[in-house]
Amino acid sequence: MTRERVYLFDTTLRDGAQTTGVDFSLDDKRAIATLLDRLGIDYVEGGYPGANPLDTTFFSEKRTKNAKFTAFGMTKRAGRSVSNDTGVSALLEAQADAICFVAKSWDYHVRVALETTLDENLAGIRDSVEAACARGREVIVDCEHFFDGYKANPDYALSCAKTAYEAGARWVVLCDTNGGTLPHEVTQIVETVTAVVPGAHLGIHAHDDCGCAVANSLAAVEAGARHVQGTLNGLGERCGNANLITLIGALKLKDAYASRFDLGVADEALGGLTHVSRQVDEILNRQPNRHAPFVGASAFATKAGIHASAVLKDPRTYEHVEPEVVGNLRKVLVSDQGGQSNILAELKRCGFSLEKGDPRIGRVLDEVKRKEAEGFAFEGADASFYVLVKRMLGEVPAFFDVERFSVNVERRYNAMGELVTASEAIVKVRVGDEVLISAAEGNGPVNALDVALRKDLGKYQHLIQDLELVDYKVRIYQGGSDAVTRVLIEFADASGDRWTTIGVSANIIDASFQALTDSMIYKLLKSGAML
Repeated sequence: MTRERVYLFDTTLRDGAQTTGVDFSLDDKRAIATLLDRLGIDYVEGGYPGANPLDTTFFSEKRTKNAKFTAFGMTKRAGRSVSNDTGVSALLEAQADAICFVAKSWDYHVRVALETTLDENLAGIRDSVEAACARGREVIVDCEHFFDGYKANPDYALSCAKTAYEAGARWVVLCDTNGGTLPHEVTQIVETVTAVVPGAHLGIHAHDDCGCAVANSLAAVEAGARHVQGTLNGLGERCGNANLITLIGALKLKDAYASRFDLGVADEALGGLTHVSRQVDEILNRQPNRHAPFVGASAFATKAGIHASAVLKDPRTYEHVEPEVVGNLRKVLVSDQGGQSNILAELKRCGFSLEKGDPRIGRVLDEVKRKEAEGFAFEGADASFYVLVKRMLGEVPAFFDVERFSVNVERRYNAMGELVTASEAIVKVRVGDEVLISAAEGNGPVNALDVALRKDLGKYQHLIQDLELVDYKVRIYQGGSDAVTRVLIEFADASGDRWTTIGVSANIIDASFQALTDSMIYKLLKSGAML
């Protein structure tokens, strides 16, 4: 059976830019466009030329090699011709392969938002599409609020879609702009629209306000649509857009779709899906969603002991796809809910060669459960687990011994008469027979302590010179103001390796210091440092 083609349209750089806390720089846009191009996305929507200087600059040249670089903008305004509409002119002048016009398709919006007549709105759709086609551009029309418009006035919503198609639009895209439509409604409405616009020219643009954006997109494909719009990691205003990462995983790996449809995403590119997802978060300085389908750090993680035992026998018992095909990893977590299967799997993953039945595995398990009862959580702190096991096996040399440390926080007026808070730390460390005392100031007490600890480790200093603290998290484990505090610290080095350590104490400084020293020891162990 010949498989039909489903085309993927990414709007991360336009709709995704409306995410709270997300602001793309020009370099960010270039980098993400390249990621999308390499992944095999068919259309990359770069933004809204003419709306702001950044997007106008971005469209001064084509930014993709394979994907169709797409400019977004409104159909012409009422009361003027296409040639006299500056917005349409900016789209036509942009260095883009395709133009995506947004058009009102809900009669209520036409009257209230555009303050024009229904017929004038249809004329604007027709004239805009024809003008872009005449300039040799592929045209996409996003019918905004289509599903709400269809429910309110189906005849008018259908007339908007039909007008766009008959004027020459390659794709007519049905938008669930408010994100309130459910999958069974999408199926019914899309099937109805295919009588007016063939499915080979029909698309879906879903928002996630009901948590159904991916399901709605798949429902539209089932109903006949062959063009799917979304964003990387589900970025977008309010609750976000349909997550293209999840959609790619479903369309490529679920037989109900994979046996019927082809994507521009090749199998080799699919293996980089996890990298793409996390690279976007890295560019935006966001923490990746650990629980994201297919690509999350916990997507193939098993915590319960009985589950871990089954996964070790056959991963298919608790995995719907193989993690490697999307570039992810299987992980059996170490936790107080786990048994020896969890511990054994984690030991092997961390490079320990203990065999099943070794009495030391039981001792490690008992120690993990004891520590987690105190508030530790090794499932998110691989490096601390590694150091803990090494200590229990007697394989952690006495690299250094912290004899004492102190942290001082002082609020005072500086020379400019401004009220400031200053932090200073002093650390006394013994390295072999050498005693080293270091002092440092920092942006806060933990930063000062980190700088002081890493300022001078004697003969080991060159091994920790490239360390960078990249993330610091504090969690309250129990209680109120006297609560036990859990600190997670993530470090990175020049090689690109990252690791996380944990500290737990009623004192946040002490908890932080535990995590900091574990990170130093982990780095020295991995570097092969000798006494």
